[in-house]
Amino acid sequence: MGFERRILCAVLAIALLAACDHGGSAVGTHGGKPIVITTMSTLASLIQMVTGPRLEVVNLVPVGSSPEDYQPTPQDVYRLRAARLLIENGAGLETWIEHLIEGAKNDRLAIVVCADGLPIKDGNPHLWMDPVLAAKYLVKIEAAVERFDPRGRAVYRANLRRSRARLAALDRSVRAKIATIPPQNRTMIVFHNAWQYYNDRYGLRTIGAIELSPGQEPNPRYLAGLIGLAKQFRVRAVFAEPEYSPKLARMLAENAGIKVVTDLYDDSLGADPRIGDYVSMISYDTDVIVGALK
Repeated sequence: MGFERRILCAVLAIALLAACDHGGSAVGTHGGKPIVITTMSTLASLIQMVTGPRLEVVNLVPVGSSPEDYQPTPQDVYRLRAARLLIENGAGLETWIEHLIEGAKNDRLAIVVCADGLPIKDGNPHLWMDPVLAAKYLVKIEAAVERFDPRGRAVYRANLRRSRARLAALDRSVRAKIATIPPQNRTMIVFHNAWQYYNDRYGLRTIGAIELSPGQEPNPRYLAGLIGLAKQFRVRAVFAEPEYSPKLARMLAENAGIKVVTDLYDDSLGADPRIGDYVSMISYDTDVIVGALK
């Protein structure tokens, strides 16, 4: 079923869903808490660093799924129709979000785009992978939830101070760990280029990505070129993520004679508690990268 048809079905279903809601809760609240909608689990974790338990953060893209090729559901339309605040990444990551907003027809919905105004490189939307830029997300998030819920101002500002300190400590930790990798080993081939901002911050280099566009498999000539680059630059490992098939990464690694890593996280948190929030995800990823390259 095409996206437009799913949206039509969703709009027709909204009335039924609303009619069946006998909980008596106000629109835009859950259990008495105001609802904030976000598009992906990594962003939801950053939002929760600011809001704590005061707001209900509802995430659209499930843990383990990619926000780049997500297919919204009718329930997502209903959620967005009932919400008052949507926080998205932007920079072209959520290509489906505009259609979802149009389908929800919610004139009272405020929208915050975290990447707006930040230095976007080569159209790459993965700014949150750099903890320094993620701290700028926090500032924008705090301003948004403060407007949304002014009574929580003191809570949000205190949480923001603590959260920025946590990300500053995370930045120092990552920097120290990456420094243990010999300079000649600081090159990566990745499944998709979610690592540009992280690598630029910490002195790593991505020399190639298997998938250049979401859902678009590379042709044999392109893969052969990546194998040649891996040998030329003596790359030690190719890195992929659990939400994607490891088949191409394993084939490249086998032909290049290098290691394959299939458990880096970026677009999604993990079900494992070790990767259950933003700070632990970046720490875990860093340990994996250091272990593979050192």
